[in-house]
Amino acid sequence: MNVSTNVPLGGPAEPLARRLAELRGPAPQRSLNARSLAALAANPGCHRRAVLDAAGVDKSALAARLGRPAPFGQSPFAIARGVIFESRLKADDHAALLEPLRAHLGVPADDRAPLLVPDLLQRSGPAVRADRTAEVLARAAADPDAWTLLDHPMLRLAVAGSTAYLEPDALVVHGGRCTVVEIKSFPVLDGSADPAKVGAAARQAAVYVLALQHAAAAAAGLPLDDDPYTEQRLPGSPRTSVLLVCPKDFGNRPTAVAVDVRRELATTRRQLSRMTGIGRLLAELPPGTDFDLAADPDGAPARTADQLTASVEAVPAAYSPDCLSTCELGFHCRARARCDDRVEQLGRGVRGELGSIRTVTEALAAASGKTGDTDAGRTDGVDGGHDSDGGYDSDGEHEAAERLAYAAALRAEALGVRG
Repeated sequence: MNVSTNVPLGGPAEPLARRLAELRGPAPQRSLNARSLAALAANPGCHRRAVLDAAGVDKSALAARLGRPAPFGQSPFAIARGVIFESRLKADDHAALLEPLRAHLGVPADDRAPLLVPDLLQRSGPAVRADRTAEVLARAAADPDAWTLLDHPMLRLAVAGSTAYLEPDALVVHGGRCTVVEIKSFPVLDGSADPAKVGAAARQAAVYVLALQHAAAAAAGLPLDDDPYTEQRLPGSPRTSVLLVCPKDFGNRPTAVAVDVRRELATTRRQLSRMTGIGRLLAELPPGTDFDLAADPDGAPARTADQLTASVEAVPAAYSPDCLSTCELGFHCRARARCDDRVEQLGRGVRGELGSIRTVTEALAAASGKTGDTDAGRTDGVDGGHDSDGGYDSDGEHEAAERLAYAAALRAEALGVRG
């Protein structure tokens, strides 16, 4: 994940940016990237992750301070392999990368239409780089006959009232449109790659496509089309088919495959639109809440583990077992869900089936028909299971129990709980 500071140093900051900086403390800001946004879109109801990501808090360091570090993220070997592969592709004026670009995008092999590679000010801050990318992209899209390669451009995307800076590996601009190029180090063996890794790359690339769609619509003064499956053919707008470049078989020779990301794009748009605005979430935080991971002059943590735990728990989470593979705080949230006996630990599917039932104990009672005082048949605000005379409707109770029995019994067995 890229590290950047979006709040201007030494100058006035917007109230929202200033409040986010206060939450983070003096630690460097961890900027959102396409990988983290794809994970955020998969769980848009998690206010905890939304606030921490918007503030740029290092969630890995926070999880370690809370006592539940997560074995999360790419291995150092995979990262090193990816860096080496990409550097080989872009050596000698992108000579190796041009081969798959010619095969799939039609980049000419002669000098009649040379591939332009403009300077994108890589050493500047993200805001400056994003402005430069927008300028170069508009100029390239205005010349339909030119071929332009944008190496590590910087894109903006507004997420729940906060700005995320995104950095795709490359963009190829021709004919007034652009194509996202993603470089991955996992191999393509006998013409096919690991479906899980291809799916993750498609979700990541869909975030880039969405950012480019917003930028093209804004530049044209038009709203983004409501249908995510419709391509707006605007100057600089992206194609919904991205190019995935990977090593072929067990060597370092590149091969490429076009991946249609319309389905991932539709999901990302829908999920990000459901996220609550960051300003509203910050207004609901108790006074004194922060996630300061810095140390004092003596080297002791500025905030104790108990203080950080209280701050984290002040922001509601939407835990599910999927979080263990997508969020650094997944193990902490799982431990809290288990301590509180919450049904979220059983998965989203079971959570949806259980309705107003909030604990595993209540679910087991409903499945066995021993509701006791739990009123498992109730729904929020409704005295479900009671008839108009104030008596208990046993038919409603049995119906609820039958609906819940299968899911609750299976999950109880997985948890080692006997009814």
